[in-house]
Amino acid sequence: MSKSPLGALGVWKMLGLSLGAFVFAFSMVPLYRITCEKVLGVRLEKGPTTAVATTANDADARWVTVQFDGGVNSRLPWRFAPEQARMRVQVGRQYEALYSARNVSDHAIVGNAVPSIAPSQASRYFNKTECFCFTAQTLAPGESRDMPVRFIIDPALPHGVQTVTLSYTFYKNEAQTAALATGNGPTGAVRAAP
Repeated sequence: MSKSPLGALGVWKMLGLSLGAFVFAFSMVPLYRITCEKVLGVRLEKGPTTAVATTANDADARWVTVQFDGGVNSRLPWRFAPEQARMRVQVGRQYEALYSARNVSDHAIVGNAVPSIAPSQASRYFNKTECFCFTAQTLAPGESRDMPVRFIIDPALPHGVQTVTLSYTFYKNEAQTAALATGNGPTGAVRAAP
């Protein structure tokens, strides 16, 4: 009869180590929940498929300031600016801001907006649910348009960030503008100026 290389003591150590790892793994979820509630002041609520972070109550809600900025590339003869300079928002709630654009040229132009978020660490927590930057925008000569952006700031935004800046720069879409001028642009892409 051969002896096990681990021996009886080794088997008990392996079983104890396995049991300890099992208990440690299952204790991580309650420990994480306690840490979030006691250290960060955030309560995690279980939903049907996801966990959503919410503040303990609205009196303790976290607020940040969102600043808005906008401009155009020198090759695009548009005026473009936010309709408000800043907005105080509660994290985790949806808000809408408006930008306005006006084509000051004598021909239809297609433009694309490129967003940027500052500070850069806030960009992954700033979620746009609807935005004019998702598609190319066509403005007829002299046409003006309000352009909404709907957004939510994730409650996981680092607590050191108190102000977030949302900035857009509009660029002329040369290819689509040329196609529009030759009549090969998308049907109905240009609305008549008011």
